[in-house]
Amino acid sequence: MSESLSFEASLEFSRVIVANERLDETLRRVAEVAVTYLEGCDLAGCTLMRDGRPATPVFTDPEAAAIDAAQYRTDVGPCLDAFRTGKTFRIDDTRHDTRWPEFVRAAVEHGVLSTLSLPLQADGSAIGALNLYSRFTHGFPDDDERPELFAAHASVLLSNAEAYWSAHALTKQLEVALESRGVIEQAKGIIMARDHCSADAAFEQLRVESQQTNVKLHVVASRLVDDTQRAP
Repeated sequence: MSESLSFEASLEFSRVIVANERLDETLRRVAEVAVTYLEGCDLAGCTLMRDGRPATPVFTDPEAAAIDAAQYRTDVGPCLDAFRTGKTFRIDDTRHDTRWPEFVRAAVEHGVLSTLSLPLQADGSAIGALNLYSRFTHGFPDDDERPELFAAHASVLLSNAEAYWSAHALTKQLEVALESRGVIEQAKGIIMARDHCSADAAFEQLRVESQQTNVKLHVVASRLVDDTQRAP
């Protein structure tokens, strides 16, 4: 059974082209596949750190996000512990578990009776946690290794997606930096020709105008270049 799940999850994840999907879309795909292929899983979501704070950016049902919010408010819960420790945490019956009071109270209120929180890791580093919720007690038995196999597949997929989009963002930043540098050099050339001054003096003119007008240096330079090109 676990081998079947491993194959099915791998096949499903192999269809994901990270270049065609933003990271949140890839996360949403992981949550949806969890509900489809993991027996007992009725709701799913992914915990990630956003601006230094935990969040559930994607989920298969708003109730999953509401349950997660309870642990984020108190900074205590199985999903957070899975993320921080790299260990799996299981609750067989939320009505009787005493480890995370606020979390289990929220789970019961939303009809979730058992949960499984799995770390998502890449190269030994935590990248998030996969939160699985069942409307039945003992929805995720101890001897069922399928969820952990699934989390391993998901970790690889998310690691690849995160690496791709980080590289993509860096490339865009470099492109903007090169464009800014180019337009600043053009503006300096215009000032040097107009005022018969040195490159340093031309740059100083741009810098002073940028400070006085509270406009970024490359924007000041771009305006000068545009005005010069429009001039008769």
